[in-house]
Formats: sequence, structure tokens, C-alpha cells
Amino acid sequence: MRMHADQVDVSVDMVTALVAEQFPRWRELPVRPLSSTGTVNALFRLGTEIVLRFPLRPCADPELRAELRREQEYAVLLGAHLPVAVPEPLGLGEPGEGYAGPWSAYRFIPGETAEPDRIGDLDVFARDLAEVVAALRRIDAGGRSWAGSGRGGPLADHDAGVRAALAASAGLTDTARLATVWDRCREAPRHDRADVWIHADLMPGNLLVRDGRLVAVIDLGTVGVGDPAVDLVPAWHLFDAGSRQTYRQALGVDDSTWERGRGWALVQAINALPYYVETNPVMADTARRTLRAVLD
Repeated sequence: MRMHADQVDVSVDMVTALVAEQFPRWRELPVRPLSSTGTVNALFRLGTEIVLRFPLRPCADPELRAELRREQEYAVLLGAHLPVAVPEPLGLGEPGEGYAGPWSAYRFIPGETAEPDRIGDLDVFARDLAEVVAALRRIDAGGRSWAGSGRGGPLADHDAGVRAALAASAGLTDTARLATVWDRCREAPRHDRADVWIHADLMPGNLLVRDGRLVAVIDLGTVGVGDPAVDLVPAWHLFDAGSRQTYRQALGVDDSTWERGRGWALVQAINALPYYVETNPVMADTARRTLRAVLD
């Protein structure tokens, strides 16, 4: 089932032809689709070492290509500083027959997405993830600040969207209690220190585990500079009450930042729930779990 009205179908034959034309050194490698609950890209395995990412909403707008290029540049930056693996960029594809936009190639990282039942010890995982976030924050931002769009700016800017999503979620979750929590979060004191590097989408699907331990952070399309509270969202996406506090303590989070983090988790989950409730059950279930945790 389509998640977006304007998404395109990306076939193995299409991908095979694009690879053969643009990356002839890879033309003999087999292509197979990868199952994914992601909402932005169709994924394909190329041979054993490469993963290809095709935006579901391709276009020839130069900004999309610039976004993919930035994502690869950020992968190199983060790869030099983080204590876990990040995707290694291998190439950037161009529009071609049957596909109207740019696409990207990365080194494949083996692992499973970080659903709670795949994590060996939640407290250990919370500390491991906190080390990643702390390392991300230590990267020199060069005086940069939030770019003015996306996550990482004033939480209150999302008020209209949250209220619309709450209205659309009637019958799906406890919208009355969530509205009260939202009011409290958006009124928390704003971030008043220098912005830091943030991943901004530390969803379970963007964290890879092997043998129950965190081994990689993937999907860097939202990486940027902004409010550090944004990267607190896994506390509500993934953790129980005890490991949530482990994560908070490991990062030394004050009350205002914690409430903004709760607000960012609410923003992400309440927008996802009504949008994906029919088309992406895994994403909808993650949203429900997050919203229950937000209410704890």
C-alpha cells in the first residue's frame, strides 16, 4: 500500500538499468529489494556490500540533489567522530530512464533495526546511545545555528501542526491528555545556548543492533545543527521508565531540555500516527508506543 499519494514505484529492473548505465563497474552485481518500514526511500541491496537509496518522491529539483550530497558529506563528518558505524557514501546517482531524480549508494551495514525485543539490555543500550549523542554534540559546529526549517528550532513553531494531528487522531490515542502534555512542553524555556550537531531522527529504524548492542546510526538526511533536545526522542521511542532515566543521566539533561525532548517526541509521533495508521503499521505502532511513554 502506498504511503504517499505522490510516491513512485521503483522496480528491480529500473534499478538494474540505472546502475549499469551510471556505474558500469557494478553492472554485474545482483540487485534485490530490501524490506523496509522507512517512509522516505526505497532500498535495494547491490551485491553484498552496497545499499542503494531511491527517494520515493523523486524530482529534478537541484535542491534534492543538494540534500543527498549534504547527507553524504555529513556521513563522512560523523564517521570520523562517532563511536559506532555510520553509512559510508559510495556514489551519487542521477535521474535516468523511468526515474526522475537523484539517488545514492552507501556501503551496506549489517544489523537489525532497534526494536525493543532486539535489544539485550535497555540500560546498556541507553548508555551506548548517549555516548553517540554526546560525541555528536562535541563536533565543532563552527558557529552555525539552526537552518530555519525542520527539527531543531523553536518547539512552539510546531503548535499548529500538532493541534491538527491531535484532531486527526481522535479515537487513535488519548488526545486530551496529550494536548495537556503538549501545552506544558511547548511552554518549556527555549534553548538559549549554542546550537549543536543533531541527528534529529533517532527512530528505532535508524538505529542498528547486532547481538543486542548498538552498532550503527543510519539515515542521515535530517542531520544538522539545532536544539540538543531533539536527540532525546529515543527516550520515549525505545526506553522504559528506568532506561529512560539512564539515558537522561548519561547526557546530564536539565528539566527544561528534558521537557522539550518530550515535546519533540510528541511532535514526531502524533504527526506519524494518523498519516501512517493504514499504510505503515510498524510506524504507527512506534508512534503509539511513543505517545504512551510521553504520557508517563
